[in-house]
Amino acid sequence: GEVCNMINKKYNEFLPSMQSAEDLVSQVDGLSSNIDLLKAGIENEVQQDLNVAVAEFTELKQQLERDTLVLSILKKLQEFDTAIKEYNTALLEKKYVAAAQQLEKARSSLKMLESRKGFELKILKALGTELTVQTQNMLYHLGEEWQKLTVWKLPPSKESSSLESAMRSELHLRTVPSKEEDIAGPPVVSVLQAFAVLGELHTKLKIFGQLLLKYILKPLISYPSLQPFTEEQSDVFILRFKSEEPNLDHSSPMEVFDKIKLIFEVLHKYLLNVPLEQPAEDKKECRVTLAELLGDMIWEELSDCLIQNCLVNSIPTNSSKLEQYIEVIKSTEEFEKALKNMQFLKGDTTDLLKYARNVNSHFANKKCQDVIVAARNLMTSEIHNTVKITPDSCVALPRLPDPGAGDHLKMQKTSKLLHNDMVNLENETKLSQYTFSLPTCRISSSVEKLMELAYQTLLEATASTDQCCIQLFCSVRNIFQLFYDVVPTYHKENLQKLPQLAAIHHNNCMYIAHHLLTLGHQFRYRLTNILCDGAATFVDLVPGFRRLGMECFLAQMRVQKGEILERLSSARNFSNMDDEENYCAANKAIRQVLHQLKRLGKVWQDVLPVNVYCKAMGTLLNTALSEIVTRIAALEDISAEDADRLYSLCRTMVEEGPQVFTPLPEDDKNKKYQEEVPVYVQKWMTFKELMIILQANLQEIVDQWADGKGPLAAEFSAAEVKSLIRALFQNTERRAAALAKIK
Repeated sequence: GEVCNMINKKYNEFLPSMQSAEDLVSQVDGLSSNIDLLKAGIENEVQQDLNVAVAEFTELKQQLERDTLVLSILKKLQEFDTAIKEYNTALLEKKYVAAAQQLEKARSSLKMLESRKGFELKILKALGTELTVQTQNMLYHLGEEWQKLTVWKLPPSKESSSLESAMRSELHLRTVPSKEEDIAGPPVVSVLQAFAVLGELHTKLKIFGQLLLKYILKPLISYPSLQPFTEEQSDVFILRFKSEEPNLDHSSPMEVFDKIKLIFEVLHKYLLNVPLEQPAEDKKECRVTLAELLGDMIWEELSDCLIQNCLVNSIPTNSSKLEQYIEVIKSTEEFEKALKNMQFLKGDTTDLLKYARNVNSHFANKKCQDVIVAARNLMTSEIHNTVKITPDSCVALPRLPDPGAGDHLKMQKTSKLLHNDMVNLENETKLSQYTFSLPTCRISSSVEKLMELAYQTLLEATASTDQCCIQLFCSVRNIFQLFYDVVPTYHKENLQKLPQLAAIHHNNCMYIAHHLLTLGHQFRYRLTNILCDGAATFVDLVPGFRRLGMECFLAQMRVQKGEILERLSSARNFSNMDDEENYCAANKAIRQVLHQLKRLGKVWQDVLPVNVYCKAMGTLLNTALSEIVTRIAALEDISAEDADRLYSLCRTMVEEGPQVFTPLPEDDKNKKYQEEVPVYVQKWMTFKELMIILQANLQEIVDQWADGKGPLAAEFSAAEVKSLIRALFQNTERRAAALAKIK
């Protein structure tokens, strides 16, 4: 207080004198050191007492925690011990569910003990071992019981699954508990629930489900003759099989569903109508049953098997039978409903039912697949089995099986349409009868069948549902695409090697192209309603097929031309024919060429249309004549004897060449075509003029030239004629005069 007063006083009478300021500083210093002393006193004495108190408190707290922990551990140990004791009692009394529950209690006590960090008890290891041993012991007992409940009598496992092995499979289900076990309720329930409590039910059921599929369900689906029959004895229910003569290769879905349903009913009654846990008081409903569990495990495989081996086969192959398929859909629905009632199935429409209801699309798919398979088989069959077609042949259509009476008229209309000679495209435009007719020729019988298949499929399309109609129409287009891709590659080698096959293939392509022109048109009444803006056409495929036929045939022509030139190349350029050896070589070459042409004339006879035949033979004969003319015109020196021999070689060609034209099998009819040879052989007249030159004197040659207006001038240029004159005649005044006139 005193200090404060003093400071106040000083303040009140504040004098800015140096002296009083210094006094003030020294007094503040004194005050500060007083405070420091006080602080040191507190730190040394009071704090020490506090620290002691806190340390004591912490120690007591830890002591308490330790005691609590020990107590809880002892409690858990005691719980574990009690659980194991009660488990043993229950097991002796065969109260399986109670025993299993006690084991689970012991397990959770042990878990708690193991989760305590920093407290490792040696005893825990021993307890763990004890629990494992007891669990295995219990599973062993349950396994024994389960084996008494469901007994499989199976054929030796080495045998493959067959009708015989299915006949020897049996399943025995025990129905009544033996007297002393009555207390625990039916043994099935307690055994299965105990498995569930121990988490082993899944494994047991999975094995059971696999056996069920392999030895009972799948054989029933696969073997129509297999019939299940049941026998009930005092304490066991037996399921076995007998075989009856089936009436069909495939049993109807209805029969199969009935057999499968019977199996599930038996299982449901004697084995599977068991809830997985014992009812809790508060929730009466919504308990998962065993049936549901088993259903989850096997339904997918079972329904796949039913679809593949039963429904697929039941899809009809023609539209008239689609009506009756309603029955199959109904029975599929009933089958599913029955399985749902027994709780094997939960949820709605399964794949099985979807498949059955989707019959229209499966029908179309199956139909399309059958069509494509049939088409492919036709395309890969031999080309050389042929049939003759004439301008008035039309595709023969087998009458289709009578569809439902309602479709009757529609069908007749279509059939009639096909046989109207394809003449009358629209009533108002009359075309000549032959506008769309094919020339007489031979085609592969497989291609005729292919065309019938296409017509028949389109006819079927017109009587089908819209979706199916579209699919079938597309599959007909696919047939032709397939032909375009498959045939040239599949038969490649033969088409190159064998001129007759190349000709037949050419005709096949022209025949297809011809039909594609009108194919869509005949069905347009029905197809255009569905396929937008008249897309029901095949016309776009026509150029491709014509090209395909032409290219193949032209390739063959190139091969033949090559062979002709190859043969003529051995004629020693037709020079020095007075040399016997040279003359023989040339003569042989010409004979070989004629022989080659004669052979071709034979293999193409009656195959190619006459006009194509004549063009082709004419082209090849022309190749030979043209080559001979070129070689002779190029000679620089031709003696009189040379000229005679060359003339006789040429005469052979002119006399025998036309005889290779034999387009028709009847000889007398071929005369006409042999006389028309000059029309088909471009160089025919050139060749004849060359022969005249070889025999003529100078004056005759000049006359033939006739100032560039004669027949010789029409075939040879002035330079060629001069060259021939120089080769044939000695250098004389007369020759010079003749040469002067050729210009």
